[in-house]
Formats: sequence, C-alpha cells, structure tokens
Amino acid sequence: MAIRHVRTIGDDILYKKCKPVKAMTPRLAQLIEDMFETMYTNYGVGLAAPQVGILKQIVVIDVDDDDVPDEERNQYVFINPEILESRGSSTAYEGCLSVPGKSGKVTRPEWVKVKAQDENMEEFIMEAEGMLARAICHECDHLEGELYVDRVEGELKDTSELTEEDMN
Repeated sequence: MAIRHVRTIGDDILYKKCKPVKAMTPRLAQLIEDMFETMYTNYGVGLAAPQVGILKQIVVIDVDDDDVPDEERNQYVFINPEILESRGSSTAYEGCLSVPGKSGKVTRPEWVKVKAQDENMEEFIMEAEGMLARAICHECDHLEGELYVDRVEGELKDTSELTEEDMN
C-alpha cells in the first residue's frame, strides 16, 4: 500500500466529473487500498478518487470514531455510487482533506439509500443515516466535481477554532 498525495482546493481535477468504473483491475484494487491508507494517515472518514488525482467513480469511507484494529473497521467501498433516495435533513460542520484546516456548516440528508458496486464489482443497495449518510453525500459530490465549500451556510472557520458546542 502507498500513501497518495491529496489534491487541495484550487486543483483543477477536483472540479471535474468522474468516469464510471467498467471493470475491476489490479491497478484499481491497489488504488482502493492506497485510498484507505491515505485516508487513515490524514485522519479522514472518507476519500474520493479525484482527491488523489484519479477521475474514477470510487469512494472509500470509514466513519468509526474509535481506534479499533484494522480487521474490525467498518470499511465501505462504493464504486459508481448513485443516491436513489434521501429524506430528512441535518446541519453540521464538515471538513475535507482537500480543504485542510477549514470547516463549515452544511445541510445534508439525514438518511440516504445508495446503489453502488463493491470492490468485487458486485452491486448492492444500502441505507445509511447520520454520519455515514453525510459522508456518502459528501464523497458523491466529489465525483461530480463539487466541493462542500460550495454548500457551506455562512463562513468557513478554522477547524482549530471550533468548540465542542459547534460540533453538536
């Protein structure tokens, strides 16, 4: 596995739409492993392929807050994800590895139903709520060339300035 360079705001690749994945290859399997390692190294909960310079519809997510062994992590791989349904809304601060050191309030659905393929290219449908739903929406935006900063209500804040009250 390798840690990949995370592209940051202003990099043209972050504003481009990604292409669907037609078949799993050893190269794409390696990319998925690298994306997880890159995400964990940078203390993220999600990472989309364009954030590491690859214009493919691939997202990895792990919203576990606890320090748990690798074999117990809730790792999700979404290839060619499509949000089928959403409902409710929740407003909370979000950050992004591509916008380091900043956070902003964003309203997202509280619940989503997503269709995607896993790392074996097997289709699945999943329902998610709360933080996982938020992460799915955030990462799917990346695949469309959109950043959360375009959805921020109010101003971006320095993450170091956020209080416990801001986070609830």
